[in-house]
Amino acid sequence: MDDIHTGSCNCGAVRIRTSGRLRDVVYCHCSQCRKQTGHFFAATSVAASRLVIDGEEFVAWYAASPNARRGFCRVCGSALFWKQEGGDTVSILAGAFDRPTGLKGAMHIFAADKGDYYSIEDGLPVHPEWWPDEPFAA
Repeated sequence: MDDIHTGSCNCGAVRIRTSGRLRDVVYCHCSQCRKQTGHFFAATSVAASRLVIDGEEFVAWYAASPNARRGFCRVCGSALFWKQEGGDTVSILAGAFDRPTGLKGAMHIFAADKGDYYSIEDGLPVHPEWWPDEPFAA
């Protein structure tokens, strides 16, 4: 049986439902993620074909770079998604999911760009930039 995960933005205008296994959480410390969320980005991902978005009219997309865009709720401002242009997966902020999530941390990326006000001490793998074999999968 497929795992079903549900979640939403802060105000509930955007609701999400995924089916199937979610990727373990990747923590991204790049400056864009820090500026968007106020800390670092903690995201899982799923095939776009296994993501249903209710309230999609409330999702605004920002072209953060030529390679990717970020989706957020235009009502409450909650950061929700990261999607590589032309990619077939969507990264979803782990905090958007209802509990229990069953998620666990996998690694830290762009650690060389992390904020100077915290340290990474959880024992997970730490990569200064992208991680090997995954050029765009934040």
